[in-house]
Amino acid sequence: MRRRTRTKTNSKWLLAFGTLLLSISAWGQGMTTGVLSPPANVRPPGLKNVGIEQRLNQQIPLGLVFRDEGGKTVTLRDYFGRKPVILNLVYYKCPMLCSEVLSGLVSSLKILKFDVGNQYNVLTVSFNPRETPDLAAASKAQYLKRYGRPGAAEGWHFLTGPEESISALTQAVGFQYQYDAQTDQYAHATAIMILTPDGRVAQYYYGVEFAPKDLRLGLIQASSGKIGNLVDEVLLYCYHYDPATGKYGAVITRILKLSGIATIVLIGGMVLILFRLGSSPGGKGRNEDHSGDQNQDQNGARRYV
Repeated sequence: MRRRTRTKTNSKWLLAFGTLLLSISAWGQGMTTGVLSPPANVRPPGLKNVGIEQRLNQQIPLGLVFRDEGGKTVTLRDYFGRKPVILNLVYYKCPMLCSEVLSGLVSSLKILKFDVGNQYNVLTVSFNPRETPDLAAASKAQYLKRYGRPGAAEGWHFLTGPEESISALTQAVGFQYQYDAQTDQYAHATAIMILTPDGRVAQYYYGVEFAPKDLRLGLIQASSGKIGNLVDEVLLYCYHYDPATGKYGAVITRILKLSGIATIVLIGGMVLILFRLGSSPGGKGRNEDHSGDQNQDQNGARRYV
């Protein structure tokens, strides 16, 4: 009996360690295109079908049926239409990575000036079909309390659903996971996705911590400029989202181009100011007075001679 218990405990730790190793390995590889995880022949046991395959611009099926945290039957279409959406796939009884992802997401959202439910929505969906709305409600209460902004309950929803809806959604966004019956846990990678208001996959962000600057620019870009300001538009011009890394990087040529334009405008402005000062009535009068003084000095010199 003790041997069985010890074996099951060891399996849980091996699965947790393997999942963490998979996430770290994928991040360390720079998140190249294709399945974002180590090759199948070097993955730990139980992780052969685990990874993230980018499906950029893929339309998710908005007619999929789920239940919200209150037990109400909903479709994904209920949360799309006007605002970009941050989607994260977890399961609420996850002993390690899922809580880290949610904690990292909350920490980043607290820094953003955009408010959940105002400029964008958040969907947290369980990929465990056995989980219930009660678990979703408890998780929602926990993370909304940590987020701490009014009105967020209307914009951040925690869903559960049947196997067919979960499979269709995870396949649409390329999220691959695997159930381990021995430990009763899921092996999975860690990422969040930003979706456009009409439900297309716009961007992926990997790991358990997410740069607030990247999230802000991602939301603005996914909204087609409907949120944000002029400064954000300039930043989007200078920074480009790299699907391979899941981050925004500077586009040097565009920065140099803007710098050159700014330099030309500055020099042109200085020349215009100097020209106006030189042609002003005060400037002309001073020149005439100075020439008059010179004439007087010359006349006086002639009289003296």
